[in-house]
Amino acid sequence: MINLSLFILQVHQGVTDTLVNQSHSKSELFQKVDPYGLGMTVIGYVIVFIALLLLYIVFSNMTKLIQLRSKRSLFKKGLLDKTKKEISLSGEVNAAIAMALHLYFQELHDEETAILTINRASKIYSPWSSKIYGLTRHPR
Repeated sequence: MINLSLFILQVHQGVTDTLVNQSHSKSELFQKVDPYGLGMTVIGYVIVFIALLLLYIVFSNMTKLIQLRSKRSLFKKGLLDKTKKEISLSGEVNAAIAMALHLYFQELHDEETAILTINRASKIYSPWSSKIYGLTRHPR
């Protein structure tokens, strides 16, 4: 706790020194305020963990948002009454839907035979493989 308050005081002192004397460059100021890079490291970790926390909150609440929107649309169509609180699908229903989608998308592709034939050419020599034609001639 004391180290953090000392760091904040150093940053404050560095900022006030910068405002008083504008001749220092930003890198020199940062090196003066945080010579070992500990402050930049801590700030970087804090930013990354805050971003990860926000992503976790968004993804964990995504299912609730999707259920709420589907519930509203079913209620507007008259397929859902107000007494039913939660819409849930069992694991078997989810697996059946996933399998049906998989089979549907698999049938969209053309079935091709995997027969590969290689015929030996009667003429073995080919100018495509000749190195003499690959060299450029330099006039002298």
